[in-house]
This record gives sequence, C-alpha cells and structure tokens, in this order.
Amino acid sequence: MQRHDVVVVGAGLAGQRAALAAAQAGADVALVSKLHPLRSHSGAAQGGINAAVGAEDSVETHIYDTVKGSDYLGDQDAIEFFCQSAGPTVVEMEHFGTIFSRGEDGSLARRAFGGAGFPRTIYAADRTGLALLQAIYEHLGGVPVTTYEEWFLLSIVVRDGRVQGIVALDRRTGAVEGIAAKAVVIATGPAGRVYGRTTNAHSCTGDGIAAAYRAGAYLKDMEFVQFHPTALLESGILITEGARGEGGYLKNRLGERFMSKYAPHVLELASRDVVSRAIVTEVNAGNGFPGGYVTLELMHLGREKVESRLQEICDFSRSFAGIDPVTQPIPVMPAQHYMMGGVGTNIRGETNLRGLYAAGEAACVSIHGANRLGGNSLLETLVFGKQAGTAAAAYAKDAPDAAVTPADVDRETAALHALEDRKDGESPQRIRADLQQTMDSRVGIYRNPDDLHRALVEVRALQARWRAVRVEDRSSTYNIDLTDALEVGHLLDLAEVIAVGAIARTESRGAHTRVDFPKRDDQNWMRHTMARRTPEGPELSYAPVAYTRWEPKERVY
Repeated sequence: MQRHDVVVVGAGLAGQRAALAAAQAGADVALVSKLHPLRSHSGAAQGGINAAVGAEDSVETHIYDTVKGSDYLGDQDAIEFFCQSAGPTVVEMEHFGTIFSRGEDGSLARRAFGGAGFPRTIYAADRTGLALLQAIYEHLGGVPVTTYEEWFLLSIVVRDGRVQGIVALDRRTGAVEGIAAKAVVIATGPAGRVYGRTTNAHSCTGDGIAAAYRAGAYLKDMEFVQFHPTALLESGILITEGARGEGGYLKNRLGERFMSKYAPHVLELASRDVVSRAIVTEVNAGNGFPGGYVTLELMHLGREKVESRLQEICDFSRSFAGIDPVTQPIPVMPAQHYMMGGVGTNIRGETNLRGLYAAGEAACVSIHGANRLGGNSLLETLVFGKQAGTAAAAYAKDAPDAAVTPADVDRETAALHALEDRKDGESPQRIRADLQQTMDSRVGIYRNPDDLHRALVEVRALQARWRAVRVEDRSSTYNIDLTDALEVGHLLDLAEVIAVGAIARTESRGAHTRVDFPKRDDQNWMRHTMARRTPEGPELSYAPVAYTRWEPKERVY
C-alpha cells in the first residue's frame, strides 16, 4: 500500500501545477495519470492565455469581459481573484521557460479573442497549451513528486467523513492498488467524449468528475456545455479562435460575412455561444454549403502571417481536410469543446467533501458561468491548480492519517473481475457510440423539451445496458477494452447529470439554449445547479451566484 500526503489525479496543466504547489509547500506528493503527462489534453490548447499585461489594457476590463461572457452566471468574487492573478501567472510561466510569441518590440505578442474588449490573449503561435505543458513539466522535475504514470482511477475512498485516498488500476500490470492520502486533488480534465463530434481527445472521459460524484461530491452547472464555433467539418479537429483573432472571416455559401447579422459590432469576435448559434442558424436557414457547413477564410491575411502564427492550423487543414488555408477556405462547423460545469469548488479548490479538491476543467469554481471566453481556460488551470495544491498541502499538514483498506481494494478488484468474467453482453464501444449519437442529436446547441426528455430516457437505457457490458480482452497488460468499459460508465453518469440539469433549467443562458424558453430568466434562474448522486439518479439543488459589482444586463456584441 502506497502512502502520500497529497495525491493529485490528472497530469495536465492543472494537475502538474497543483502537484508543484503542494510539493513546494512541503507535502509528500504523488501525481497519478492514465497518460504520460506530456500527452495530457492541455497540450491540445491552441490559441492562447489571457492576461491584462499592457498599459492599454486593465484587469478591470478583463474582469468585466469574463462576467459578461459568463452571461452573468459566473461568481464575481472568483472572477476578480482569477483575473487579478493572470499577469503574475503569465510572468511565472515565462520564468519557468515558456517561449511565448513576441511583438516587433520584444514584448509579449497578443491577439484578439471573442468576447474580449481588448486583445489580451498571449500566445505561442497556435501551440500555446503545449508550450506551457512542456515548461511546467520540466520545472516539476526539480521537486520531489512521485509519479504513477498510466494508472487509471477507479474510486475515491471516503470514510469517517473525509477522504482517505484512492484506488487505481496499474495499466501496465493489471494490478489494483490503493494509495492512501490525506488529500486528493481531482484534475482529470473534461468529459467531452460524451459527445461524438468533439474537439476533445479520446481520453477525455470525465473519470475524476465521475469518481467525485460517486464519492458524494456535488457537480455544478453540468448543463452548460460549450460548442466551439470552428472545428474541421469531417474530423472535428479544433480550428483555434486565434484564426479569427488574427482576422479570419466566416462566410456562408452566399459569400456573406454573416456575423454582421448576429454581432454587428464585433462580427467573428463575439463570444463562442453567439458564434456557434449563428453558424447553426445559417445552415438551418439553407445558407450553408452543400453538406451543411460554413467556411473560415484566411487567404486575405497573406502566406507569411498564416504560416507563422497559425502553423498547426495549416498542418491540420492540409493533413486532415486536404485544404491549404493560405489559398482555400476551411470548411467548419461547431463541435463540443468545453465543460463549464464540473466538481463544485470554492476559490481554494475545496469541495463539499473534507480532503477532496478539484481544479481545471474537472472543476467548477465558477468563473465561466454559462459560457467560457477563449483564453481563460489555460489561465484557469494554472491559477486554480496552484490554489488547490496549496490548500491540499495545508489541509494535509494537520489532518489525521489516512487509510485505504484491503476491503477498499478488494471491492474494486471484484468489480473488474465481474466485467472480465461476463460471457455475454454488449461491447463498451457500441454503448459509447449510441451515447454519443444521443447527445449529439438531442443535447446540442439548440435544445427542446422533447429531445431532452428522450435523451434522458435513452441515457438511462444505456446505463442498464452498461450494467451487462462485456469485456472480451482478458489480458492484464494495457487492457484497453477494460478501460474503455470503465470510461463509458463514467460518461453515462455525467450524461445523465447534463440531461437532468438541461431539462430543469427553463431559460436560455450562454451555451444552454432552450427553443421553448428563448430568453434569459434572471428572476428564476440566476443560480447554480448542484447535482448530488442518489440511487434514483441526480438530485438537484441550487446555490446563489456571488455578486460584487455587476448586475445582469443584456449582452450586446
């Protein structure tokens, strides 16, 4: 049995920043990841990281843009702390070795992003997440952190009213192991693979969110799912918002820059929920190209600018779509991109369970509210990863010793053996495909009550089918069939929470658009959805939104 003060589950930017902070605070820290840390999904982030660092910009403007972008559902005390931390965080990451793009005068280069009142998105070409991830991974090597690489989280152990550690599967050996810890930080990233058309990696299956939910943690605002406006038509690969920030145009088949109808002041740089709805509206109105899409044009920017600032977009377009963006328009449509919801936390990363913390996209602080602004997610991982790691180490310093018992390990081992010993039933891949089809078709950008209720019925039927899922592979080493089955179970739990929350929220706000309730309802719905797991399914309650200075008003773009 392994034992540490703090166990961080997930090794992307939030997890690595939490581990670094906890270790620097003097804790014995373990980092548990189902992937090699440099393969974490943080490396897929392209466009940049927000910070008000120039004399022309201000922290106050960043705060207001984030509050407005959240459609006023973001907690303003958390947003203020977040934006005030932005500048020092970017400077710290530069000192860690991040190579940011530079302007002609040598200052940090900045580009415009949607929903922002000033071009404050600092970037490293269009590989910003990877640049940050590499820098922090190298820095993490200088502190004593034990890494459990390619270990799969099975459960969070809670006993005597507090967290005791985790049980995990060593994918290399097939052994089920317990790791005792006084504090556990969940930083496992998103659950984007609940949808079929998504920019998220195959590994983004919400493992930590689902484990926290099963352990008794509240999930917050899970109905708010962001769809990125521009993903490659066939593959769903992300085309960064930086492409529009550099001056790209969205056009329909009539040759119109149609965003003039939906956001006449900022056009393509409206917030993501506005642009995504506009694209779908254009296609539904018959203004899309045959096959149902619009185009993103970069040709007018010139070869040098496109190839130097959007290198990855050029590579993706050429490799996966056969399109050269220097000379041809890129076919795009929205795809699921980000979860505004997650494990409910405060600014310090604390959840409702003693000793359990969360950070990054797995958490909901809430700074994004109903809609996240581009450039704020990379910042979130670093600001609140540091907060969670620091708080977890402080808690562990005075907490009683923790224990993961043989019974805890045996329970998870028996569950795995039950999957492996079953002779009939369905494959997890089939169930996953059916779940994704349901969510794509019924819980998308535009939502109606019939589809939402049908989605919930279908998800619950899939949950019943999953209870008889069959794992054909009997090997111990890297049993992908087994981990696929476990991941599908996590996705089903979270899909149910998304659907239940979306049915209950009878308004349109940010990324949640109800065609039967097309307006925002501040009188009844200026509140956070809190979901707790029960044997009958998610039980919803509500929590107030924290205000400081800004009362809700209509968003104008």
